[in-house]
Amino acid sequence: MAQRPLRRREDHPRRHPAERAARGVLVDPEEVGFLLRQVFPGKYADFQDNPAWRPLVAELAVRCHRENDGGPVIVPMTLLRRDYAAEIHHAIRAAGVPLRHLLLHADPDTVRARIDAGAEFPGDEERSEKVRVFRRGELPRYTEAYRGWLAAAADVIDTARRTPRQVADRALEVLGALPGRAPRPREESA
Repeated sequence: MAQRPLRRREDHPRRHPAERAARGVLVDPEEVGFLLRQVFPGKYADFQDNPAWRPLVAELAVRCHRENDGGPVIVPMTLLRRDYAAEIHHAIRAAGVPLRHLLLHADPDTVRARIDAGAEFPGDEERSEKVRVFRRGELPRYTEAYRGWLAAAADVIDTARRTPRQVADRALEVLGALPGRAPRPREESA
């Protein structure tokens, strides 16, 4: 199985909010999934279904929080199964690490257009299309999760008509990471 090259942190497309948050670090759970795919090739169609993935992601977030002297850890990942989200969130909170669940949301048409425009593997159209096919297939599950539990369990930031910088600014505002802003209160949830 072809291995996806690890991205250097400075090249990661979702780095922007982390670099702007005070002392923030970015942890990409997909990298844990790619590692597990190498260990168990072909065993799980979705690495989130691998029972090892969820505790590893939680432990990685906890350890990065500690290594970062209690600074913010940004973990970009779409969790469509409520039980998976609850498992990861519970493990992080049980370790005494504060958790704030932000959901970057857009309507299905916007998401579909973004998927179609994406090139996860520049120069490798076949691999990029496989990723797009997977993501298109997940869109109905996302819509169902969003309506069923996800929107209520997170601070939702609508990204449809915002630039990436505006989305990052809104996330930082919600988290209270902009100068002179306190975080918005949020009830504990999955």
